[in-house]
Amino acid sequence: MSSPGGHAVGYNAGHLPMITRRDFTKLASFAAGSMWVSSSGESQEGQPPEARNAMAVTSGFVQSAGAEIYYECTGAGPAIVFAHGLGGSHLSWWQQVPHFSRRYACVTFAHRGFSPSRVTSGAVDPALFEGDLLALVDHLKLEEVRLVAQSMGGWTCLSFALRHPKRVRALVMAATGGTVDVNTLDAAERKGVESWVAAHKGIQAELTKRAIHPAAGERMAREQPALEFLYREIDRLSSGFDKEALRAKLLAARTRPAADLKHLTVPVLFISGTEDVVFPPPAAAALAKLVPGAQLESVPEAGHSVYFQRPEVFNRVVSNFFEMHQGPAAGSAS
Repeated sequence: MSSPGGHAVGYNAGHLPMITRRDFTKLASFAAGSMWVSSSGESQEGQPPEARNAMAVTSGFVQSAGAEIYYECTGAGPAIVFAHGLGGSHLSWWQQVPHFSRRYACVTFAHRGFSPSRVTSGAVDPALFEGDLLALVDHLKLEEVRLVAQSMGGWTCLSFALRHPKRVRALVMAATGGTVDVNTLDAAERKGVESWVAAHKGIQAELTKRAIHPAAGERMAREQPALEFLYREIDRLSSGFDKEALRAKLLAARTRPAADLKHLTVPVLFISGTEDVVFPPPAAAALAKLVPGAQLESVPEAGHSVYFQRPEVFNRVVSNFFEMHQGPAAGSAS
């Protein structure tokens, strides 16, 4: 969930037991002040997503370049693939899956190295994220997907959309510019981003000292302390590898010229929280201007993780965006 530009709260938990989907759903529902009853979890492996029963859950692992990528697929219809951030996992989307699985097949997965996915050889390398996503959609026989990327997930999904545009119906970039180097923005836009960075210098470190996850933010910790605690607990589940080393690799991989976004041929929605102290909101606005026909949604009183903190707004905005760009597949799923 947290951005590579942020500072993740550190833990030394060693090997943690794999939390079950049912247990997590109960915990998360209580944290949110409601109770959502999970499905039976009966496997429908081998059936395409559009043929599965609503709310039925299929889970498994996909082999990809020295890794085993864990995934879950919930619901039926056109497919949405959700790509989490540095502090998250497939569990991060617990407030999105119940909403979107009414009309869509919701595919959540854990990036390589993030529990319960496993790296069987080599290190956790973000250069392989795009290939992992391709392996996943091929395994699930998805000819076309809608992509929702949060923070680090933008590294995965932006590259995929640029390389495989015919397989992407629409792309949501939430609190992320992916692999884009913001230093390649034009002078005026770059100055705006630099001013924001200067004005927010030190805030992430200050939040960490107060035991607040920067990607959750001060407002979430103050107004929704149980939710902020849950956020940190999800982060802790994947403490078995060096996230700071991965963060450095992610930052080093931001080499794509901003002008590349002019070549995107898929509909794109950028979502930014006005109180995000991790990814500069001016960067989201500047990148949105480069993508032909792109939309920008700025959410007030929200930090880096709008999807987690303001799920009702996030779900509504993304739902409307997907409905605007249904295409033949989505149009037949209602």
